Amino acid sequence: MTHQLFLGEPSEVAGAVVGASLLLDGAEGRHAATVVRIRPGERYFVADGAGRRALLEATDVDRAWVRGRVIEVSDEAEPAPRLVLVQALAKGDRDEQAVEAATELGVDEVVPWQAERSVVVWRGDRAAKSLAKWAAVVARATKQSRRSRVPVTSPAIGLAPLVARVGEAALTLVLHEDATEPLASVELPASGDVLVVVGPEGGITDREIEALSAAGARPVRLGSTILRASSAGPAALAVLSARTRWT
Repeated sequence: MTHQLFLGEPSEVAGAVVGASLLLDGAEGRHAATVVRIRPGERYFVADGAGRRALLEATDVDRAWVRGRVIEVSDEAEPAPRLVLVQALAKGDRDEQAVEAATELGVDEVVPWQAERSVVVWRGDRAAKSLAKWAAVVARATKQSRRSRVPVTSPAIGLAPLVARVGEAALTLVLHEDATEPLASVELPASGDVLVVVGPEGGITDREIEALSAAGARPVRLGSTILRASSAGPAALAVLSARTRWT
Protein backbone atom coordinates (compact mmCIF):
# COMPACT_ATOMS: atom_id res chain seq x y z
CA MET A 1 0.00 0.00 0.00
CA THR A 2 1.29 3.48 -0.90
CA HIS A 3 2.05 5.69 2.08
CA GLN A 4 -0.22 8.67 2.76
CA LEU A 5 1.12 12.05 1.68
CA PHE A 6 0.65 15.33 3.55
CA LEU A 7 1.69 18.88 2.71
CA GLY A 8 4.04 20.27 5.32
CA GLU A 9 5.60 23.64 6.06
CA PRO A 10 7.77 24.27 2.97
CA SER A 11 10.77 25.65 4.88
CA GLU A 12 10.85 22.65 7.24
CA VAL A 13 10.53 20.09 4.45
CA ALA A 14 13.16 21.92 2.40
CA GLY A 15 15.60 21.59 5.30
CA ALA A 16 14.79 17.97 6.14
CA VAL A 17 17.73 15.56 6.39
CA VAL A 18 17.83 11.82 7.03
CA GLY A 19 17.72 11.04 10.74
CA ALA A 20 16.24 14.39 11.75
CA SER A 21 12.85 14.92 13.38
CA LEU A 22 10.04 16.70 11.52
CA LEU A 23 6.80 17.98 13.04
CA LEU A 24 3.57 17.98 11.04
CA ASP A 25 1.06 20.26 12.75
CA GLY A 26 -1.74 22.65 11.84
CA ALA A 27 -4.62 21.39 9.71
CA GLU A 28 -2.47 18.72 8.07
CA GLY A 29 -1.21 17.46 11.44
CA ARG A 30 -4.74 17.21 12.84
CA HIS A 31 -5.89 15.40 9.72
CA ALA A 32 -2.99 12.94 9.94
CA ALA A 33 -3.59 12.27 13.64
CA THR A 34 -7.38 12.20 13.91
CA VAL A 35 -8.69 11.30 10.42
CA VAL A 36 -5.96 9.16 8.86
CA ARG A 37 -5.01 8.03 12.39
CA ILE A 38 -1.27 7.71 11.88
CA ARG A 39 0.26 5.68 14.71
CA PRO A 40 3.86 5.40 16.01
CA GLY A 41 5.88 3.16 13.73
CA GLU A 42 3.81 3.91 10.62
CA ARG A 43 5.42 5.57 7.62
CA TYR A 44 4.09 8.51 5.62
CA PHE A 45 5.25 11.20 3.20
CA VAL A 46 5.44 14.94 3.79
CA ALA A 47 5.98 17.17 0.73
CA ASP A 48 6.73 20.87 0.44
CA GLY A 49 4.52 21.29 -2.65
CA ALA A 50 7.51 22.37 -4.74
CA GLY A 51 9.09 19.02 -5.56
CA ARG A 52 10.71 17.82 -2.33
CA ARG A 53 9.27 15.01 -0.26
CA ALA A 54 10.41 13.22 2.87
CA LEU A 55 9.53 9.70 3.95
CA LEU A 56 9.03 9.61 7.71
CA GLU A 57 8.36 7.07 10.42
CA ALA A 58 6.03 8.36 13.12
CA THR A 59 7.59 8.56 16.58
CA ASP A 60 5.03 10.62 18.54
CA VAL A 61 1.37 11.37 17.87
CA ASP A 62 -0.98 13.87 19.50
CA ARG A 63 -4.50 14.90 18.51
CA ALA A 64 -3.10 18.03 16.85
CA TRP A 65 0.20 16.84 15.38
CA VAL A 66 2.42 13.98 14.28
CA ARG A 67 6.18 13.91 14.74
CA GLY A 68 8.35 11.59 12.70
CA ARG A 69 11.94 10.63 11.94
CA VAL A 70 13.12 11.30 8.39
CA ILE A 71 13.94 8.03 6.61
CA GLU A 72 14.51 9.34 3.10
CA VAL A 73 14.46 12.62 1.18
CA SER A 74 13.91 12.97 -2.57
CA ASP A 75 13.60 15.84 -5.04
CA GLU A 76 11.39 15.79 -8.12
CA ALA A 77 12.76 17.51 -11.21
CA GLU A 78 10.89 20.41 -12.81
CA PRO A 79 8.44 18.99 -15.37
CA ALA A 80 9.17 19.63 -19.04
CA PRO A 81 7.13 20.57 -20.87
CA ARG A 82 4.71 22.16 -18.39
CA LEU A 83 1.11 21.08 -18.91
CA VAL A 84 -1.41 23.89 -18.39
CA LEU A 85 -5.18 23.37 -18.38
CA VAL A 86 -7.20 26.44 -19.37
CA GLN A 87 -10.63 25.34 -18.18
CA ALA A 88 -13.72 27.36 -19.06
CA LEU A 89 -16.01 28.01 -16.10
CA ALA A 90 -18.85 25.50 -16.13
CA LYS A 91 -22.03 24.97 -14.16
CA GLY A 92 -22.73 22.20 -11.68
CA ASP A 93 -19.15 21.99 -10.38
CA ARG A 94 -18.05 20.37 -13.62
CA ASP A 95 -15.07 22.72 -13.83
CA GLU A 96 -13.97 21.60 -10.35
CA GLN A 97 -14.32 17.96 -11.40
CA ALA A 98 -12.09 18.70 -14.38
CA VAL A 99 -9.49 20.41 -12.21
CA GLU A 100 -9.48 17.54 -9.70
CA ALA A 101 -8.94 14.87 -12.36
CA ALA A 102 -6.40 17.03 -14.20
CA THR A 103 -4.33 17.34 -11.03
CA GLU A 104 -4.33 13.58 -10.54
CA LEU A 105 -3.26 13.16 -14.17
CA GLY A 106 -0.25 15.47 -13.93
CA VAL A 107 -1.29 19.03 -14.82
CA ASP A 108 1.17 21.72 -13.66
CA GLU A 109 -1.14 24.74 -13.74
CA VAL A 110 -4.88 25.33 -13.94
CA VAL A 111 -6.32 28.56 -15.32
CA PRO A 112 -10.02 29.45 -14.97
CA TRP A 113 -11.34 30.91 -18.21
CA GLN A 114 -14.37 33.21 -18.33
CA ALA A 115 -15.45 32.10 -21.80
CA GLU A 116 -18.17 33.90 -23.74
CA ARG A 117 -20.60 31.00 -23.33
CA SER A 118 -19.77 30.26 -19.69
CA VAL A 119 -23.02 30.23 -17.73
CA VAL A 120 -21.11 30.71 -14.48
CA VAL A 121 -19.65 34.18 -13.93
CA TRP A 122 -16.93 35.00 -11.39
CA ARG A 123 -17.14 38.55 -10.06
CA GLY A 124 -16.10 40.29 -6.85
CA ASP A 125 -16.27 38.16 -3.71
CA ARG A 126 -17.51 35.17 -5.68
CA ALA A 127 -14.35 35.22 -7.81
CA ALA A 128 -12.08 35.11 -4.76
CA LYS A 129 -14.11 32.37 -3.06
CA SER A 130 -14.34 30.29 -6.22
CA LEU A 131 -10.61 30.56 -6.88
CA ALA A 132 -9.88 29.50 -3.29
CA LYS A 133 -12.20 26.52 -3.80
CA TRP A 134 -10.30 25.52 -6.94
CA ALA A 135 -7.01 25.78 -5.02
CA ALA A 136 -8.40 23.55 -2.25
CA VAL A 137 -9.53 20.98 -4.83
CA VAL A 138 -6.04 21.02 -6.36
CA ALA A 139 -4.37 20.54 -2.96
CA ARG A 140 -6.59 17.57 -2.08
CA ALA A 141 -6.01 15.95 -5.46
CA THR A 142 -2.26 16.50 -5.10
CA LYS A 143 -2.25 14.52 -1.87
CA GLN A 144 -4.59 11.86 -3.26
CA SER A 145 -2.25 11.25 -6.20
CA ARG A 146 0.90 11.42 -4.01
CA ARG A 147 2.42 14.29 -5.98
CA SER A 148 5.32 16.30 -4.57
CA ARG A 149 4.38 19.43 -6.52
CA VAL A 150 1.13 21.31 -6.07
CA PRO A 151 -0.08 22.67 -9.42
CA VAL A 152 -0.40 26.44 -9.69
CA THR A 153 -3.95 27.80 -9.50
CA SER A 154 -3.94 31.03 -11.50
CA PRO A 155 -6.52 33.85 -11.39
CA ALA A 156 -9.42 33.76 -13.84
CA ILE A 157 -8.84 35.35 -17.24
CA GLY A 158 -10.89 36.47 -20.22
CA LEU A 159 -10.18 36.13 -23.92
CA ALA A 160 -7.60 38.92 -24.26
CA PRO A 161 -5.28 37.64 -21.48
CA LEU A 162 -5.69 34.12 -22.84
CA VAL A 163 -4.61 35.26 -26.30
CA ALA A 164 -1.53 36.83 -24.67
CA ARG A 165 -0.68 33.53 -22.97
CA VAL A 166 -1.05 31.68 -26.25
CA GLY A 167 1.59 33.97 -27.70
CA GLU A 168 3.99 33.11 -24.87
CA ALA A 169 3.38 29.34 -24.83
CA ALA A 170 5.43 26.75 -26.68
CA LEU A 171 2.20 25.14 -27.90
CA THR A 172 -1.52 25.74 -27.42
CA LEU A 173 -4.10 23.07 -28.19
CA VAL A 174 -7.77 24.00 -28.34
CA LEU A 175 -10.14 21.06 -28.00
CA HIS A 176 -12.85 21.52 -30.62
CA GLU A 177 -15.42 19.13 -32.04
CA ASP A 178 -14.93 20.40 -35.62
CA ALA A 179 -11.13 20.08 -35.60
CA THR A 180 -9.57 17.59 -38.00
CA GLU A 181 -6.11 17.21 -36.44
CA PRO A 182 -5.94 14.42 -33.82
CA LEU A 183 -4.38 15.38 -30.51
CA ALA A 184 -2.43 12.12 -30.44
CA SER A 185 -0.50 13.04 -33.60
CA VAL A 186 0.59 16.57 -32.60
CA GLU A 187 4.35 16.99 -32.22
CA LEU A 188 5.08 18.17 -28.69
CA PRO A 189 7.82 20.58 -27.60
CA ALA A 190 10.55 19.42 -25.24
CA SER A 191 10.15 22.44 -22.97
CA GLY A 192 7.95 25.45 -22.29
CA ASP A 193 4.22 25.61 -21.61
CA VAL A 194 1.73 23.40 -23.42
CA LEU A 195 -1.73 24.92 -23.00
CA VAL A 196 -4.86 22.78 -23.30
CA VAL A 197 -7.92 24.99 -23.78
CA VAL A 198 -11.35 23.55 -22.95
CA GLY A 199 -14.57 25.44 -23.61
CA PRO A 200 -17.83 25.51 -21.61
CA GLU A 201 -20.96 23.43 -22.14
CA GLY A 202 -22.10 25.59 -25.05
CA GLY A 203 -18.75 25.32 -26.79
CA ILE A 204 -16.17 27.86 -27.90
CA THR A 205 -17.50 30.68 -30.08
CA ASP A 206 -16.25 31.38 -33.59
CA ARG A 207 -14.80 34.68 -32.37
CA GLU A 208 -12.81 32.91 -29.67
CA ILE A 209 -11.53 30.25 -32.07
CA GLU A 210 -10.48 32.92 -34.57
CA ALA A 211 -8.66 34.98 -31.93
CA LEU A 212 -6.87 31.97 -30.45
CA SER A 213 -5.92 30.57 -33.85
CA ALA A 214 -4.58 33.95 -34.96
CA ALA A 215 -2.32 33.92 -31.89
CA GLY A 216 -0.94 30.50 -32.83
CA ALA A 217 -3.30 28.02 -31.15
CA ARG A 218 -4.12 24.75 -32.92
CA PRO A 219 -7.64 23.28 -32.80
CA VAL A 220 -7.46 19.52 -32.18
CA ARG A 221 -9.84 16.66 -31.54
CA LEU A 222 -9.62 13.79 -29.08
CA GLY A 223 -11.67 11.28 -31.01
CA SER A 224 -15.07 10.71 -32.55
CA THR A 225 -17.08 11.24 -29.35
CA ILE A 226 -18.11 14.51 -27.69
CA LEU A 227 -16.97 14.81 -24.07
CA ARG A 228 -18.36 16.93 -21.26
CA ALA A 229 -16.55 20.00 -19.96
CA SER A 230 -15.62 17.94 -16.90
CA SER A 231 -13.92 15.13 -18.85
CA ALA A 232 -12.44 16.68 -22.00
CA GLY A 233 -9.48 18.34 -20.30
CA PRO A 234 -8.50 15.33 -18.18
CA ALA A 235 -8.76 13.07 -21.23
CA ALA A 236 -6.43 15.33 -23.19
CA LEU A 237 -3.99 15.53 -20.29
CA ALA A 238 -3.93 11.75 -20.03
CA VAL A 239 -2.89 11.58 -23.68
CA LEU A 240 -0.17 14.21 -23.17
CA SER A 241 1.11 12.65 -19.94
CA ALA A 242 1.31 9.25 -21.62
CA ARG A 243 3.47 10.78 -24.35
CA THR A 244 5.73 12.90 -22.13
CA ARG A 245 5.84 11.43 -18.61
CA TRP A 246 4.40 7.94 -18.34
CA THR A 247 7.24 6.27 -20.19
